[in-house]
Amino acid sequence: MEELANIKSCSKSIVALILGSAIDRGIIASVYVTLGEVAPGILPAGATAGVADITLEDLVTLRAGLERTSGPNYGAWVNSPNWLAHALTRPMVAQPGERMLYSTGSTHILGAVLTETTGQSLLALVQSRLGEPLGISVPSWPRDPQGYYLGGNEMALSPTGMLKIAKMMRDNGRFEGKQVISSNWITVSTKAHTRSPWSGLSYGYGWFLSRSGYVFARGYGGQIIAFHPVRGLAVAITSDPTMPARSGGYFGDLMQLLEGPVLDLY
Repeated sequence: MEELANIKSCSKSIVALILGSAIDRGIIASVYVTLGEVAPGILPAGATAGVADITLEDLVTLRAGLERTSGPNYGAWVNSPNWLAHALTRPMVAQPGERMLYSTGSTHILGAVLTETTGQSLLALVQSRLGEPLGISVPSWPRDPQGYYLGGNEMALSPTGMLKIAKMMRDNGRFEGKQVISSNWITVSTKAHTRSPWSGLSYGYGWFLSRSGYVFARGYGGQIIAFHPVRGLAVAITSDPTMPARSGGYFGDLMQLLEGPVLDLY
């Protein structure tokens, strides 16, 4: 249970929690501040028109409107000399805040905003805001050419660490008697703000919502950090991170397990 697992896009949910922590502490005023207001220094020359008006809520709900850097565009993005510039110069394919466009680039931009506003690396923030309170170690993970830690992919945690995060979320941000993330942030994070056009699942601030009542982080290959607030469940699942796990395949099988036999036990 202590062997590290690549949690893949469960990382997006972790970055969302760090945003909540920054808002809780008053470092960032709210999710409604724009990139132009909170981190103008990350906007590249030649940025796509309108990116300065993208809000942090647009980013954390994956509704930035910019062409995706995930899927078939992921390789070109991570091989570019400047990941932020690459993401922020993609064409607008939707109005910001309009619809969900699953894109690791959006969460990477959010991670850079957190670094710029706090003066700490994303690694330092995750370790201090989650790792230390939960008693888990968060190792270093890949960074972009400018030194920003990849926001939204490639973090590694042990299954025990994943389960502690699930328990903290289930218990409204508390862990072993200490409030780690405010209950207000947990509440707003776990409300539906948009919907995935691929899986049909609702999506909050970095967390998916199932029809049966689970709230969960989901990573490529079948990585899951989940909790069910009504049933009092907390679950961590790791799988081969190199194998696809689409909603109609292996990931669907995992959800059937959680929503069938697991719920039947409780």
